[in-house]
Amino acid sequence: MSSKLPAYTIKRSKRKTLSIYIERDGTVSVLAPEHNTDTEIETIVTQKSYQIYKHLAEHVELNATRTQREIANGESFLYLGRNYRLQLVKDQDVPLKLKDGHFYLMNTLKDEAQEVFKTFYREKALPRITSRVEYYKGQMGVTPGTIRVMELHNRWASCSRKGDLNFHWKCLMAPLTVIDYIIVHEMAHLIHENHSEAFWNVVDKILPDYRERKSWLKFNGAGMDL
Repeated sequence: MSSKLPAYTIKRSKRKTLSIYIERDGTVSVLAPEHNTDTEIETIVTQKSYQIYKHLAEHVELNATRTQREIANGESFLYLGRNYRLQLVKDQDVPLKLKDGHFYLMNTLKDEAQEVFKTFYREKALPRITSRVEYYKGQMGVTPGTIRVMELHNRWASCSRKGDLNFHWKCLMAPLTVIDYIIVHEMAHLIHENHSEAFWNVVDKILPDYRERKSWLKFNGAGMDL
């Protein structure tokens, strides 16, 4: 066990159990019940420090291949699990379009390309994700609140205490099967707040191959960026 505790942030809520997460940016978050004191949390983190450092080392390895995409002809950008080459054009009816196996971006918007791509993903994501939530909610017996696509920083998705579901626009870079996993995972939190065995049983009932989908996201998530 390491003699030095990993740095971590504490987020308290009306949850019943304590969970420790390695965020996508490599930071450690402790989600704790409101009644847990800082001392109690530190004791638990100390007990689990070996596992935390092990997961942090794995995170570094998985993110070693992260690359910064260049806004230039021939650069590839992900959409629904496939790579599409970028082509800069002088003029077209929309800032960015996906057509004939290529992304076409107006050359005058090159300096604003990241925001243009984010807008594209957001606009495509909301109807697709909403449709899949509708598809699964009957099977799962849940009634989600508002569905949003937004910038979530280090999470693929989140579920609020009111039952609202938030999804990162980057989800549209993943294959459809993985998007479904992210959706079902978050909807399962409407039944179980934590990642207990009961939670994973809910996910398994809907997606028996969820481990494969989860693994894809784990090993390819670092490349889902602009």
